[in-house]
Amino acid sequence: MRLHRNLVFTVVDAIKLIFNEGEYADKVVQKALKRDARWGARDRKFVAETIYEMVRWKRLYNEIAGTKSHYSTENVWKNFAVFAILKGYKLPDWNQLQGVPERRIKGKFDELQKVRVFKESIPDWLDELAIKELGEKHWSKEITALNMQAEVILRTNTLRTNKASLRKKLADEGIATTFIDGYPDALKLVERANVFKTSCFKDGLFEVQDASSQLVAAFLDVKPGMKVIDTCAGAGGKTLHLAALMENKGNIIATDIYESKLKKLKIRTRRAGVHNVTTKVLDSTKVLKKMKGTADRVLIDAPCSGIGVLKRNPDSKWKLEPAFVENIIKTQAEILENYSKLVKVGGKLVYATCSILPSENEKQVKTFLKNNPNFTIIKDHKVSPFKTGYDGFYMALLTCNS
Repeated sequence: MRLHRNLVFTVVDAIKLIFNEGEYADKVVQKALKRDARWGARDRKFVAETIYEMVRWKRLYNEIAGTKSHYSTENVWKNFAVFAILKGYKLPDWNQLQGVPERRIKGKFDELQKVRVFKESIPDWLDELAIKELGEKHWSKEITALNMQAEVILRTNTLRTNKASLRKKLADEGIATTFIDGYPDALKLVERANVFKTSCFKDGLFEVQDASSQLVAAFLDVKPGMKVIDTCAGAGGKTLHLAALMENKGNIIATDIYESKLKKLKIRTRRAGVHNVTTKVLDSTKVLKKMKGTADRVLIDAPCSGIGVLKRNPDSKWKLEPAFVENIIKTQAEILENYSKLVKVGGKLVYATCSILPSENEKQVKTFLKNNPNFTIIKDHKVSPFKTGYDGFYMALLTCNS
């Protein structure tokens, strides 16, 4: 396998932006892929996947290269050399890659496989926290799965098409997909591709949404004609799914504290052909008070640590801090307490996170139920990255009895 100078230099520049400037990996990758319009699919794939791999294995590569966390240009090149050797690339005769100790790199890699924080490339505090919450055996399996490359999953927009028809249309555009058992609207890409350039995307026939995330809206048990409040809607991936499940009938109120996210949702609703969504910015307590006890269904897709989605957001391992996790648990409890008041008697509520930590999931629900005896739990569901291969998620369906 041959390395190309302009591709590798793009990767090096991207890594410096992520670790020196604190930019998000997905945004940096988007910018990097626009660097040269002449790049083909293989070139773009190398750039994107290499950036993510170097972010994912940051601690391991640092330890092997002896670079620690000092991301000078020289050190980034040392880390890239570790990546290239471990991936089987032949190093070209470039000044930046002179004197690379190939045998020492491979030997150090083998040695570090005995220590989980290096083998799985994770911070000490995260390893300790997850062991405490999940147990060492369970956590070891989950973090190995979370270090795998994320697959690209599409959700068919059933307002505009069906899964079989979408699969055929994508195939006509050169994108092969497969069905996934147990996920009625999902298609999985056989090979990674830029699906956003397809006519199918522009025509609103699908959204990119992980298989686990696709379970949440269906868990809420919505019906056409209902009044549904999506309390932490963000850019609205689950809002759009709710609209499709409701066949564009009824009323979905998508709320968020960030108006900018809701503006993106409005754009997405137009492309998807969604007509039953209105947006509200949660800029005061008055907004919540007006909606108290009015909803047939409430979705709380709560802010969380995001530990369940590390495979698609590997840089969050390095951005997360213990204090954030402690604070987000308090925030989740407040959100669940406040937003649950929107459910009318006989209505239902889903509390969901993309975390695998019990403290953010079943323990939150248990505490809420203890403090709110007018609610009971109907069922809950934990999605294990290790068992499914998809993102880690938790969802609990509750009902308001009085």
